[in-house]
Amino acid sequence: MKEKQVVLFVRGIQYYDSAEPEETELMTEGTMVSGDDGEIVLEYQETELTGMEGTTTRFTVQGDTVVLTREGAVNSQMVFQQGKRNSSVYETPWGSMLVDVSTASLHYRLDAHGGIMEIKYTIAVDHQVTGMNQFKIRVRESMR
Repeated sequence: MKEKQVVLFVRGIQYYDSAEPEETELMTEGTMVSGDDGEIVLEYQETELTGMEGTTTRFTVQGDTVVLTREGAVNSQMVFQQGKRNSSVYETPWGSMLVDVSTASLHYRLDAHGGIMEIKYTIAVDHQVTGMNQFKIRVRESMR
């Protein structure tokens, strides 16, 4: 396994029926680990800007699956597979809830030097869709 320091540009967009999209953008340092089996793991620390300060976020990418794991102030695991729905528990300081994640599209082009990843998905809480969400992530090697 090879670990590199990287810079991540993370844009999260949430679309709601009757409101303007809500966007957050984060540029942060993190790590990228490339495994011999083709697995790539991106990891970074959330900040106050995202409302999840004290949380480590990890994207594990392999084949047609991306797993988003958060540990710390917020604990969750979401599995993204294009055209599929996966259920998981989302824990916040205010309580836990069961969420269904349906992946509309999943595209990535990542290698040992960085790349891009885009995921569009809906989240349903108690079987009620709360809106469309999107992650756009660019990764590049750190110049340090």
